[in-house]
Amino acid sequence: MTIELRHYQYGSLPDGFRQLLLDVHADAYADRRDDPFVQRFAWFVDHWSTKAGFSCVVGYDGTEPVGYAYGAPLTEGREWWRQFVTPAPARTATFGVSELMVRPRWRKQGVAEQLHETLLADRPEALAVLSVDTEHPKVQALYESWGYRKVGEERPFEDSPLYAIMLRHLEPESV
Repeated sequence: MTIELRHYQYGSLPDGFRQLLLDVHADAYADRRDDPFVQRFAWFVDHWSTKAGFSCVVGYDGTEPVGYAYGAPLTEGREWWRQFVTPAPARTATFGVSELMVRPRWRKQGVAEQLHETLLADRPEALAVLSVDTEHPKVQALYESWGYRKVGEERPFEDSPLYAIMLRHLEPESV
């Protein structure tokens, strides 16, 4: 199977882009559609996609969107991983990976890694950070296999799951 990857940037998002993200999310989380936290996903799409530096990679099988990864640079000095890492690395510019999801029919075929690595390719930031539900140890192990390490745990919203905060260096660490 060949997946075509398309990269979208803040300021040049096509018509229907928001709905595309919502539709893929609805399919990816169909089993949790009644969860109030999952139902607020549109807020997260609006929050992240309006950030300067927003970047999104969408995978297509023909004309069918199969998944996406998106994020944006975090505000220097206000990165959510800082409370867990002492001392902070010399370079702290961080890209926040907000979402990575693949529709069920295309899972376990390497699509998630393709989306993720394409999203992070050529990023100028020194670090990438993401959060993963602590009740999904296989997903956490997958991110660890991609070079992330767990640095802490956090529940960012009262009704959100407990998340493992995972950090990855995007450039070689200095000795």
